[in-house]
Amino acid sequence: MNLKIIEVKNRQAKKDFITLPWHIYQDNPYWVPPIISEEWKFLDPKVNPFFKHSEVVLFLAYNETNQPVGRIAAIINRNHIKFHQEQIGFFGLFESINSPEVARLLLETARNYLKSKGMSAMRGPMNFSVNDTCGLLIEGFDDPPTFLMPYNLTYYPDLLTTNGLSKIKDLYAYLFIPAVEWPKKISRIAQRIRSRKDIVIRSADIKNMDREVKIIQKIYNQAWQGNWGAIPMTNEEIKHMASELKHLLIPELLLIAEVNGQPVGFSLTLPDYNQAIKKINGRLWPFGIFRLLAARRKINKGRMLTMGIAKEYQRRGIDVIFYIETTKNALKLGYQEAELSWVLEDNNLMNRTIQLLGARLYKKYRIYEMKI
Repeated sequence: MNLKIIEVKNRQAKKDFITLPWHIYQDNPYWVPPIISEEWKFLDPKVNPFFKHSEVVLFLAYNETNQPVGRIAAIINRNHIKFHQEQIGFFGLFESINSPEVARLLLETARNYLKSKGMSAMRGPMNFSVNDTCGLLIEGFDDPPTFLMPYNLTYYPDLLTTNGLSKIKDLYAYLFIPAVEWPKKISRIAQRIRSRKDIVIRSADIKNMDREVKIIQKIYNQAWQGNWGAIPMTNEEIKHMASELKHLLIPELLLIAEVNGQPVGFSLTLPDYNQAIKKINGRLWPFGIFRLLAARRKINKGRMLTMGIAKEYQRRGIDVIFYIETTKNALKLGYQEAELSWVLEDNNLMNRTIQLLGARLYKKYRIYEMKI
């Protein structure tokens, strides 16, 4: 195959970069097309605050007929380098036709760029960091991705391993279908926590969202500080995320735990908006917005996408109360099931708790790395 690769520097190339997945996934019934206008915003340095502290270079591969056949982003996450004191570069937004040759060219290009910047290893996929979507799907292909989770075809893992990348960490996604009764151990923990007068679990106050965002940011950065690969979110990033999500939030599914009036934990669950997004094929306008709003009312699944509890209050059962209260509220809203994702494979405490709830591990994602 006669291939060429370019750095994306103009609007037409960026359009090709954004729309490439429609060619790759056109016959796949599970892929959920992203909203094109949101993809433009995500890649815009004037909009996405990630670009304020890091750099991203986009590369696009074309075949002999000048058709795009693959893409990749090379990422220098300076906050990761500073926080973890390691010269790790990242790749992300990886897409490719089923061709080891195309994948090799893309990965080599990203690796060479990272090498030129002094990086000692390349890790990914990250889109663009652990605070965004990340990981490559390795199990659970016959099911649509839930909201803000990635999806890829079955041949993608081989494209990476045949080009020298190997596993560094797996991420788990669980499917939770509420039972009529909670397991006895879970019920005992919940009863013990509820008997304490100093612990209160409340719904978020959407009218005072600025205050709630500050609470969540403080807890998130503290609770996740010791987790593998985690980096604190900047003020700009947390404000941007809040702005993006504020119209999608359900107050009863954003819970905050307080002990003696002081916030010590939070839990965020969102409806699986992918059930609605799939209907519009990436285009909000002119009529996609109406189809999206109509489909939104029929969503029957949620995704618990993040939870944080201050270190000194972990292992006290607050997480169990979050799960129980979220389930109770979600059932009232008409949700029949939920995905709990993602969880690090070696986060033994959280994995055990989720399994005690009766959730089933049904998808795995993998992050890869190679030395440069």
